[in-house]
Amino acid sequence: MSKKNVEELLIAGGADENLRGKYDQLKTKEEFVALAEVDGYVFSVQDLNDVLRESGDSFESFGNPPKRVIWWQ
Repeated sequence: MSKKNVEELLIAGGADENLRGKYDQLKTKEEFVALAEVDGYVFSVQDLNDVLRESGDSFESFGNPPKRVIWWQ
């Protein structure tokens, strides 16, 4: 488990609208982490929380379809 994997996923999502959309649909951090593992990004909810806190981002989604502002460009 690694914060580096969280960062790699946030960068990948920032570059790939389809990947970002797949994750934006998820409701919970647990679902987010489980899908990330399937996609090869292994990290814990705590790792995700740490990276989001350190970057000043929030996991909350908004809009329809839902979107998050956690993705890195």
